[in-house]
Amino acid sequence: MFRPLQPVGQAARFVLGVSFFVLFIAGWSVATLGGYVSPTFLADPLTMLADGWNLLTEQGFLFDIGMTIWRVVGGFVLATIVAVPLGIMMGAYKPVEAFFEPFVSFARYLPASAFIPLLILWAGIGETQKLLVIIIGSVFQIILMVAVAVGNTRRELVEAAYTLGSTDSAIVRRVMMPANAPEIAEILRLVLGWAWTYVIVAELIGASSGIGYMIIASQALLATGQIIFGIIVIGIIGLISDFAFKALNRWLFPWRLA
Repeated sequence: MFRPLQPVGQAARFVLGVSFFVLFIAGWSVATLGGYVSPTFLADPLTMLADGWNLLTEQGFLFDIGMTIWRVVGGFVLATIVAVPLGIMMGAYKPVEAFFEPFVSFARYLPASAFIPLLILWAGIGETQKLLVIIIGSVFQIILMVAVAVGNTRRELVEAAYTLGSTDSAIVRRVMMPANAPEIAEILRLVLGWAWTYVIVAELIGASSGIGYMIIASQALLATGQIIFGIIVIGIIGLISDFAFKALNRWLFPWRLA
């Protein structure tokens, strides 16, 4: 019997999570190996694994994976350096929020992919263009989410700090930032997942390396096994980074239940 918000044990959570993947692969195998779906449109799991091994051993796909990871990390770190301080300032100081919030709210609805033609004109098809796509897609989301988190700081914490003689700047540094650090870390974890979407979009146009480049090149060859393998690699890397981010957050902020 399922009950709302009833916790699930770690063992049960693991079994349930693995069960979905098992059922998904079983359904995929039946549809493809059973002849219900043409190999032209969807490769079977065995063909996908064979194509993936060929990519890794013969076609230098490890280099493409490394390039994509570098782009994601580089663009995300640059976006974080800009966005987190500005988001904290917007959340802490209402005049700063009034100045930036309308533009940030407007800009966060602009799809990063729409900027690719302009960025190619401005920065060419090199690494700068791809980093800028990730920055544009991430920075405004981080700014607004951090500003909201900091702006929702418990008022009694601020009042208590003032009572103890804290200055305005000390309130931000020693109350607002530590109180919201776990929430900010969780925001960064979520936006990192979005950054993967932006980098693949950037690599689909005007790229000569990366997972997205391999996927679009495989499309021209109707190599659905390679396409699926590339998509799965993205998911695995994203899953690993997500678990790593969660573990880091639990280590940095042990007082918060994860």
